[in-house]
This record gives sequence, C-alpha cells and structure tokens, in this order.
Amino acid sequence: MPRLRSLLFVPGDRPDRMEKALGLGADALILDLEDAVAPDAKPAAREAVAAFLGTPRAMPLFVRINPLDSDFIADDLAAMLPAAPDGIVLPKAEGASSLKALDSWLPENMLILPIATETPAAIFSAGTYGGITDRLAGLTWGAEDLPAAIGAATAREADGRFTPPYELARALTLFGAHAAGVPAIETVYPDFRDLDGLAAYAARGRRDGFTGMMAIHPTQVPVINAAFTPGDDEIAHARRIVDLFATNPGAGALSLDGKMVDAPHLKAAQRLLGL
Repeated sequence: MPRLRSLLFVPGDRPDRMEKALGLGADALILDLEDAVAPDAKPAAREAVAAFLGTPRAMPLFVRINPLDSDFIADDLAAMLPAAPDGIVLPKAEGASSLKALDSWLPENMLILPIATETPAAIFSAGTYGGITDRLAGLTWGAEDLPAAIGAATAREADGRFTPPYELARALTLFGAHAAGVPAIETVYPDFRDLDGLAAYAARGRRDGFTGMMAIHPTQVPVINAAFTPGDDEIAHARRIVDLFATNPGAGALSLDGKMVDAPHLKAAQRLLGL
C-alpha cells in the first residue's frame, strides 16, 4: 500500500491543474468526478481524467467516482477502468455491501478508499469494512453530505469545531479503519487560507490516531505532510523504548526517564517507527 499522509483533490474538469498538482508534494492525488464537477461537465471531465491517467505517473492517482446508486456510475466505470487509476475513492459508501459491490467490478491491484460517513445508513456500517478485500487502502470520512442528508443546519459550531453528531461520525471512521487494519484518513479542512487552523486540526488528527488527511488546496499539502510525519525527537524517543524492551526481554513494564512504559507504549513506538 502507498503511504498516504496527504491526498490532494483536483477537479476532474480542470486538466490544467492536474499536471501542476504532480509537483506539489502530495503523497497522492484524487481526481474528482463527483462534487467538484457539475452534471453537464462530467463527460468532459471523464475524458480529461482518462487522458491524464494515460501519461507517465510518479505518484498514486486515485479517482473519486460518483456514488454507486447514481446515474453517473456506469459511465464513470466505463471510462476509468481502462485508464487504470491506482485507486478509486468511493463516496457515500455504506460498509461491506458497497465495498463488495465495487470490489467485484475492479481489475486486480486497483485500490479502494471509501468515504464512510456521508449517509445516515453509513454510520451504522463503519465497522464492517474489514475482511472483505485486500484492496482496501484506508477509510476516510466527510462532514458535508451527512448534515444535508438529515436536514441539519451545519456540522460545525461557530468556532469551527464539529458538533457532537459529527464528532461521532469522525470517531466511528477512526475506529472502523483500525478495526479493518487500514489507515484512517482525516477529512478536509475547508478554510484553505487558515494554515494555522489547519496545522492544529491536522495535529489533533494525528494525536487521535489518523495517519493522513485529504487536502482541497495546494497550500495545505506541506502543512499536512509535516503534521503526519514524526519529528526527530519522537523518532528518537520511540527508538529508546524499542531498544529498552529489546535489552530486557520478557519484561512487562520498565522505567524510562522516570516514567513507566509497558506493552502499549512499545506498540505505539513500533507503530511510529513503521511510519
């Protein structure tokens, strides 16, 4: 699986932006055929995305198709599958049933990244993605479609924090991803001019167990990459924990710098070094 710290959205009907996006430092691009493209523009967007996928690529290229129950899905798949993107981003996914359906249509080695919280039914299936297919690249979420689907006024408080129902959706995605053994990818930060707010938001995501994040603007990419890349001090501390247990085999709990470390600390250190 590719490392996915940052995934940058690029509208499918803006081929001029696709080539530029390759040099912006994102770990992957998401070429969007869904929300960023008006219905009348979707045929041209499919052509542009397919053409771009036919050029040499130096990074993973995902395509966000339209939902499985939409009027556009057949044309999306007919255009995208021959073009062989590295992965498909599946909007409005609803757990195992959606994953199985898409999995059956895709050729070998094409990844799937579901967006797991965009319908009310999806909330109740966030824990069902595991054990379906080896092509599951991660799990991510969104906070825009769900409030619209249930008639909520907004997903956010006045200060930008998510309201409790959408914090729940975020948490279920986080645990659903880890239950399935795949990366948990944080949703976008919509105010692309607020880089300080983005840095704080991405840092909270990493603190909580997300390993990457989607971006809607090129300026967000370096901030996201920095947030989801362990610092030198963190790496050094993690190595000390691993080395401490390696020199004390069989120990359940040990002392490091006057603090107790035990099996969960060792697991966390190993996970960080694995990044």
